[in-house]
Amino acid sequence: MAEVSTRRLLWWLLEGTRGGPTRVKILRAIIAKPLNAHQLAKELGMDYTTIRHHLDILVKHGVLEVVGEEYGAVFYVSGWLSKSELIGEILDESRKK
Repeated sequence: MAEVSTRRLLWWLLEGTRGGPTRVKILRAIIAKPLNAHQLAKELGMDYTTIRHHLDILVKHGVLEVVGEEYGAVFYVSGWLSKSELIGEILDESRKK
């Protein structure tokens, strides 16, 4: 049952909202290597404020974890999610679109 609700949450965050494509880009970048918001904005060529908004949403829903405080805080994929195959499935699906 928990996997079903997790799948729904991830689909909603990454596919069911207008900001989903941006969150997919952020997740792909963080899966490759943990980054802070400034590094993500630079790497993805996006506005820092936009990146912060999406990071806050992903942290709020437990998809990302943050280490550190303020400007230099580094974001990682949550431990439970990094062990799950769900994130790979969803990112693969979003790649097909």
